[in-house]
Amino acid sequence: MSTTASDPLAALGSLPGVPDAVDSVRKAVDRVYGHRVMRRRSNEVTAEAALRGSRGSAALAGADWNLEEVRRRTDFSGEDEARMVGAALRLTAEAGQLLSIWRQSPLRVLARLHLVAAGGATPDDAVGRPRLAGESVDELLIEAPLPGAEEVAGRLEGLSRLIIAGGSAPALVTAAVVHGELLALRPFGSHNGLVARTAERIVLIGSGLDPKSICPAEVGHAEQGRAAYVAAFEGYTAGTPEGMAAWITHCGRSVELGVRESTAVCEALQRGAA
Repeated sequence: MSTTASDPLAALGSLPGVPDAVDSVRKAVDRVYGHRVMRRRSNEVTAEAALRGSRGSAALAGADWNLEEVRRRTDFSGEDEARMVGAALRLTAEAGQLLSIWRQSPLRVLARLHLVAAGGATPDDAVGRPRLAGESVDELLIEAPLPGAEEVAGRLEGLSRLIIAGGSAPALVTAAVVHGELLALRPFGSHNGLVARTAERIVLIGSGLDPKSICPAEVGHAEQGRAAYVAAFEGYTAGTPEGMAAWITHCGRSVELGVRESTAVCEALQRGAA
């Protein structure tokens, strides 16, 4: 990863194609925030975006349920897919409560996210902490080489320092790097994809790009498909300028697709159809 010493993420914002992606995302977000429905019914749009984002994140984790089934269901215990959808819903609900803590202690937030996602599904001593040497990871979608526990600890600490320090990198770039790094590390024994996508959401909200959480990138990641998600992530793990740019632009496209989804929600509310 090409970086600058004073602002390690800033250089990524100038990679080929990334400035255009950043600009396109900003314009898309501004358009949906300017929709007339947002002046009166933004809470409804936020709630619907949360539901659809949860569904998208769960779909990438292997629980590709119809939106209406997610909306209808009240019991998410039992089979693996139901538990995965329930975990995604809990994480989305939790994300907005952790913004102030994220700016001060990202690792504490990640631990909390894993605790919420696991929901008692993993042994107590493995929940909410990075995995130890020799511990396995249950993550079906991502098959990249698994870093050792010592490397995980070091890179998590480095990521935490970057987040706390802030910097001039665009929100999209920071969100994409947080997402990609957590996928690459898979620091927990389970639910790493869900946690990574929730952390991306937290960055987008906390940065001010999407303060009302109405632009669910998870929708876009799911819409582009698991194969495209994995291919773009492989660019991140390669660490080349081209690969990093491909991952960031993929994340940008995902945000834009989330914007499109919420724009459709606004239009439906305006027509009285939702």
